[in-house]
Amino acid sequence: MRRPNLISKWNSQSLAKQFLVIGGVVSIVAMLLVGAFVTRMIEDAVTRNSAATTALYVDSVVAPLLPDMQTSEALDDTVARALDETLGQGALGDRLLSFRLWRSDGTVLYSNDRAMVGKRFPLSDELKTAFAGKMAAQFNDLDDVEDETERLAGKPLLEIYNPVLQPWSGQVVAVSEFYEIAYDFQHSLNRARLHTWLAVAGFTLVFFATLSAIVLRGSRTIENQRHALRQRIDDLSALLAQNEALRERVQRASERVTALNESHLRRIGADLHDGPAQLIAYASLRLDSRTVVGSPTSPARREQEIASIKASLDEAMHEIRTICSGLVLPQIEAASLSEILERSVHAHRQRTGTVVDLVTSSTSVCLSPSAKICVYRFVQEALNNAHRHGGGGQHVIQRLQGRCVTVEVADDGPGFNPDDVGPTSLGLAGLRERVESLGGTFEITSAAPGTIVRMTLNTEEAEQV
Repeated sequence: MRRPNLISKWNSQSLAKQFLVIGGVVSIVAMLLVGAFVTRMIEDAVTRNSAATTALYVDSVVAPLLPDMQTSEALDDTVARALDETLGQGALGDRLLSFRLWRSDGTVLYSNDRAMVGKRFPLSDELKTAFAGKMAAQFNDLDDVEDETERLAGKPLLEIYNPVLQPWSGQVVAVSEFYEIAYDFQHSLNRARLHTWLAVAGFTLVFFATLSAIVLRGSRTIENQRHALRQRIDDLSALLAQNEALRERVQRASERVTALNESHLRRIGADLHDGPAQLIAYASLRLDSRTVVGSPTSPARREQEIASIKASLDEAMHEIRTICSGLVLPQIEAASLSEILERSVHAHRQRTGTVVDLVTSSTSVCLSPSAKICVYRFVQEALNNAHRHGGGGQHVIQRLQGRCVTVEVADDGPGFNPDDVGPTSLGLAGLRERVESLGGTFEITSAAPGTIVRMTLNTEEAEQV
């Protein structure tokens, strides 16, 4: 369980942080490896150059004192004393801690330590290299058996193995081993090491900083793109959710509108049946009466009967026209919102003879035809309900708040409890469905005295519907 958590935590980090961690570790490891390699090469080069200079100087001093090493198996006392005097005094005496002359079989031909003369030791790698004709040198590496005296000295020593060549043949006949006291060399070597490490560390730091800047810039771009993409996905998800909600609302509204249309048709049929149809049927029956078609009667009675039939037919025609005027919309496609409100209020005044106060906003509002029809039907139905149930004064108020247009129809009646209105109420249910199908809101506020029916539409959404 711990490893997946660590992996998940690691993957959750930004690319910049991951690069800084991994790149930092790799850079440090690379710096250590490169620094160690370059330092080793510089140490070898400095040691070899310094040893070559010292070997050349010692060889120029010592070589004239040596006999023919090709035929001599040992140094006589004269040569030994000459070497003692030369190596023990002057510049060489101050620079050299010890000096040995080796034969190819590992025998010490000469040493400033008399106890070492004549002893035989295994050939070290440096001696083998020198007998092969190449100079060998190392600094403070006193691991050989014969180096016990030098180890006890506790001084920085440059150990040099230099081949002794026969002048006329160039053949290696012996190897001179000497140890130079190397305080100056140690200081120079330490300074070279410090400069090397500083150069490697500086180059690594600049290289890593440059890469980090590039990666940080790329990571920032990727993070910005990722954030923008995530924001787009969230926006699309929100839009899909809204579209789904709107689709469900439209579907419910369509089903509700179908049911409401059927209910409206039944109500219109009932109005026609209970009103004009009854009056026409009454007139038809009176036309078949004996007063009109029977035996002659009093002319006055007949005129009275005909007048009654005409009045019944006139009333039926008036009711039919009233029903038709409520079904047919005026030409409102090119009208403004204030003109639509004025026409709706004017039609209600003519139909009912009531007084309606109208207050509109001076700011013009652009609405789609479907939104204009919704506003007209809202005011028409709300005023009819207020006239039928509320009584008293009626008021129509239109306001514009930001991008939302609000229309209110109020009365001064006794009010009612909106919770008592069932979903089968044609007027209020139809208004709610009309308004919500356009993305608007429908509200009813009722408290004695008075009732307010309010609709709100977003002008931007209403322009697109």
